[in-house]
Amino acid sequence: MHIKGRARLDRRTKNLVQRLQKGDIAVISHDDIDEVAANSLIDIRPALIINTMPSITGRYPAKGVYKILKAGIPVVDEFPDEIFERVREGSILEYRNNTIYSGKQMIAEAKLLTLSDVKAKLAEANENFQHELDEFVDNTLEYAKKEKDVLLGNLEVPALRTRILGRHVLIVVRGSSYKEDLRTIHSYIQEQNPVLIGVDGGADALLEFGLKPDVIVGDMDSVSDQALRCGADIVVHAYANGKAPGLERVRAMDIEAAVFPMPGTSEDVAMILAWEHGASLIVAVGTHSNMVDFLEKGRKGMASTFLVRLKVGSILVDARGVSQLYGQSLHSKYLAQLLMAALIPISIILWVSPATKPFFRLLALQFKLLFNI
Repeated sequence: MHIKGRARLDRRTKNLVQRLQKGDIAVISHDDIDEVAANSLIDIRPALIINTMPSITGRYPAKGVYKILKAGIPVVDEFPDEIFERVREGSILEYRNNTIYSGKQMIAEAKLLTLSDVKAKLAEANENFQHELDEFVDNTLEYAKKEKDVLLGNLEVPALRTRILGRHVLIVVRGSSYKEDLRTIHSYIQEQNPVLIGVDGGADALLEFGLKPDVIVGDMDSVSDQALRCGADIVVHAYANGKAPGLERVRAMDIEAAVFPMPGTSEDVAMILAWEHGASLIVAVGTHSNMVDFLEKGRKGMASTFLVRLKVGSILVDARGVSQLYGQSLHSKYLAQLLMAALIPISIILWVSPATKPFFRLLALQFKLLFNI
């Protein structure tokens, strides 16, 4: 196999995909590639992915690299990290004879990952899963005790320009299934006109579908400048101690923003924000709600998410559930009724119109002759 392409390097995959193009060679440092990262790479279709970390460790069933290989994109696994120092952005890389070259200079030997390798790691992960689950549950319970203020409501919620009281709220996270979810609830969005909250890159997901976010929540590390300038309310997620790393970026863009200190994830913050401002229904798109999702995000527990869902659970629904209510085709009985309702005024207009009277007289005469009336 011989592969040649322009190098695009970034230790953070979500930053890399913003400038990666089809046919490039992606150089990343990403252990246990998650499905969100995998989908973003598959959409672009690089010629080769070089990963300086193990793409699947066997610690838990991370299926990202499996999806990449099934999509036909080759992956070089556990490549020496020195490539980040020795290769410049945009330079030409080549894979040939199980080796990576930059121009005529050999960088290092390359190990191509195979589907057999990945399946073996997935089998190993299934054996390790029980231990990971035990640790995950212990961490969740331990931190739930510390973060119970989320459930008790002892939080200072920032004010918004957007009116939420009594309205539906759609919270969009750029998770593994956000595109499918947004497509399935298109009818719901058109009918209900919910408040649109984008969580970091979820704001760009909304723009991608021609929808303008009303509120953007997050630590501002994966949302585009275009989304931040769209006129939405900006709420920067801060740590529980008040430190907000994302605030500096927003201020540098001269954009007004509120700060919301709260433990947990930014999607938890978005749900609490909607709840405290009086939303009548919260619809979630692409959110993380299970152990594998959280392990893929590098989190050892889901205390805040557990507590938040306890609090807002009475009005929280998943997008797929909403699609069952708003995505159905019209029943044949209703179509027949619509057709009859449309024919009645048309028939009346045709009957009284001077232009069509001769036609109806002729039709009546033909009818009389046919039946000898």
